Amino acid sequence: MKALPLALAAVAASLAVAGVSLTAAHAQGPKEVGAVDPFLWLEEIESPRALAWVEGQNAKSHVRLEEDPRYEVFRKEALAIFTAKDRIAMPRFRAGGVDNFWQDGTHIHGIWRHTTLASYKTADPQWQTLLDLDALSKAEGKNWIWKGANCLKPAQTLCLVHLSNGGSDAVEDREFDTTTGKFVEGGFHFANAKQNASWVDKDTLIVSRPWTPDEVTKSGYAYVVKLVKRGGGEPVEVFRGAKTDVQAGGIVLEGKNGVADGLMITHGLTFYERDFSLMRPSGLKPIALPKKAEFNAYVDGQMVFTIKEDWKAFKAGAVISYDLEDLNKDPATAKAQLVFMPGAHDAVDRVSASKDRLVIVLLQDVKGAVDTYDHKAGVWLPRRLKLPGNANINLVSASDDSNELFFTVEGFLDPTSLWLAEADGAVAKLKQLPAQFDASKDVVDQHFATSNDGTKVPYFVVHRKDMKLDGSTPTQMFGYGGFELSEPPVYIPQMGKLWLERGGAYVIANIRGGGEFGPAWHEAALREHRQRAFDDFASVAKDLETRKITSPRHMGIYARSNGGILTTVSMTQHPELFNAIVIESPLIDMLRYNHLSAGASWVAEYGDPDVPADREFIAKYSGYQNLKPGVKYPEPYITTNTRDDRVHPGHPRKFAAMMEKMGLPYLYYEQTFGGHANDADPELNARRWARHYVYLSQKLMD
Repeated sequence: MKALPLALAAVAASLAVAGVSLTAAHAQGPKEVGAVDPFLWLEEIESPRALAWVEGQNAKSHVRLEEDPRYEVFRKEALAIFTAKDRIAMPRFRAGGVDNFWQDGTHIHGIWRHTTLASYKTADPQWQTLLDLDALSKAEGKNWIWKGANCLKPAQTLCLVHLSNGGSDAVEDREFDTTTGKFVEGGFHFANAKQNASWVDKDTLIVSRPWTPDEVTKSGYAYVVKLVKRGGGEPVEVFRGAKTDVQAGGIVLEGKNGVADGLMITHGLTFYERDFSLMRPSGLKPIALPKKAEFNAYVDGQMVFTIKEDWKAFKAGAVISYDLEDLNKDPATAKAQLVFMPGAHDAVDRVSASKDRLVIVLLQDVKGAVDTYDHKAGVWLPRRLKLPGNANINLVSASDDSNELFFTVEGFLDPTSLWLAEADGAVAKLKQLPAQFDASKDVVDQHFATSNDGTKVPYFVVHRKDMKLDGSTPTQMFGYGGFELSEPPVYIPQMGKLWLERGGAYVIANIRGGGEFGPAWHEAALREHRQRAFDDFASVAKDLETRKITSPRHMGIYARSNGGILTTVSMTQHPELFNAIVIESPLIDMLRYNHLSAGASWVAEYGDPDVPADREFIAKYSGYQNLKPGVKYPEPYITTNTRDDRVHPGHPRKFAAMMEKMGLPYLYYEQTFGGHANDADPELNARRWARHYVYLSQKLMD
């Protein structure tokens, strides 16, 4: 804990660049909340009083969790997984070959490396190290965490490298030359901020960032877009939104041979609503689209969008396209064309493009499928790739130089495999992750629970084949239910090793608010309808009990981020259903969330607590306000990260402090760096999961 003040100082520095004051900005908000909230001081991330409180809480949790004899066993097992040499080195097409970012016990911060495609296909690829983040961190006295690179086409040897000091969303951008393996002297360099930059040409970038400390929205993102020329000339402003927006940015429509066919501005009005405009010599020209639309790809002269609401002849969830030439002639008369319309049990999971093919990854009854599309004579022609069925499929990378595609295929009990596909149909398994836990005794079932309003809610159960239906199985249930994010079957080695191998069961509840069945499944739990997501989750827990798979004594729940609302509401509304609750990196205080970190960007999801009508329905469920003394709640394990600049650590701090004030049992632990994802460092990640499973074992197995 001695390093905590240094880590917090770095947080303060990074947020200050983005125009956020840790001692002032987080103290704003509705006055009536501040008048009754005794723990606003815990929102002051680096205040001595808050740090002392955190240190005391961590010390208590250390004794309870890390001195348990299982902790060191779990930590070693998890670390072996996170640092294993026989993991699949996940590939990214670049410069005619393959890139990979690799971390292990020797490379804690990691190395960015490159090889040829031919070498990558072998069992022992010959890698060339491009950038060693451990060496860079040591040389510069920073905790550099890799956040990717954006490279100039077609050669893709000049790259903007995104580096985060400690894992926060804010990054420092530096120009890097992969041919020399060095940062470009006098090259493009942008100080730490929440920012986005794209190559227009070798000497020009389109950049959205806080050009002055005040030029951020209420959500903490940039709303001013400028063209930046090499050589330090004055950037040229091309778009300015408003502080009430979520964010704004520029998109380069990359044509053949790396030449930009055009530039587009995306203007984020809310988290889901945005305007799109083409940049023309005569000014910005709006593109006719519904407000709820997302830009997916530009391929073969076609701009591809997914619409999230019914519009003209298209239904919500449809993928549509515009011909750029038609838009350039007259945006007002250009006609949108249907690419794909999902059915009732379908959801568009991802849309991307290779050299001249469109790729759509689907979920069908929460299982993956992939279609590729060729645009010929004004018609989109689909082809289904013959990848394994009844699995989760992820597009890892699409080549700009060819129509080659990397996919991963996985299931709860099926280790991840890597497939190389041609958009025209040929597929081949390239690599296979070895089993990282013994799944021979387990099986997967899919069931449907009935929610309060009669909706059928799907869920998966991973359990022992010989499981006794007497309610005695220790069961960990996961859910999310927000932002149209789906939760399909995934291979989770640490869960399998630390939990399934010891006889536990694992459940994923595909509740409303997610994207498992498209926009309608998400819309059903927005704003004033949020209770439906909580009811869905409770219905799955009750169904597990009805089927005698488990019982409240042996049932625990885990979720993070938006899932922090789900877990704390489940705890306050249904304490009788659970005996363990892991609450990680959570949103909790929903009457102040829009005044903390990036919270203002999520008003479209939850409603605005500063508006009386919205405040009324939010207050009915907000976990922080609905804790009551004297209630027998399950003892939760509450954990977060000091460097989380997306979901403010004040949420879990205050929830724990309120439980302490009420004399309610709880555990609290705050990691000092790693950011919202919490997985930047393999060693710290191993400790994190060891704590999780010690707690779950104590509560559900002992």
